Amino acid sequence: MGQRNSHPKLFPGDIVEYPRNKYFSHFGVYYGERDGVPYVAHLTCRDSDTKLLLYGRGLRSEVKLDPLELLGKKYKVNNMLDDTHPPRDFHGVVKPAIEDMMGREVTFDILFHNSEHQATLFRYGVKKSEQIDEIYKYIMPAWKKLFKEKQL
Repeated sequence: MGQRNSHPKLFPGDIVEYPRNKYFSHFGVYYGERDGVPYVAHLTCRDSDTKLLLYGRGLRSEVKLDPLELLGKKYKVNNMLDDTHPPRDFHGVVKPAIEDMMGREVTFDILFHNSEHQATLFRYGVKKSEQIDEIYKYIMPAWKKLFKEKQL
């Protein structure tokens, strides 16, 4: 499992988590250094330097490479699926996948394709968001009631 402190030792392919608030974090994959500057590949709003909206569906997004600390000063390694999924080879699989995705338009969806989904897809080849799974524990009972009452 990844380290849980700020400014840990990073290795290419590590998932980097940037806590944003009590419920959500932004995620990226450590790409390595360019000219001595560490970079992270992450899913972000297209044509914008602003942060992603907290709630949203169908936003135009793309995978970008940005300096590690541009996304936030507090971050940690969170290779959350290492116990259940083997990480893919960075240089043979992950790096080419990142480079292939850069510049392509991607539909952002907080529930089905957020930055955590994208990061786990790069590292493990599996689309997973533990933060959304945690929120579902609270959302699903309310949704089931609405479905049952035919209000949703």
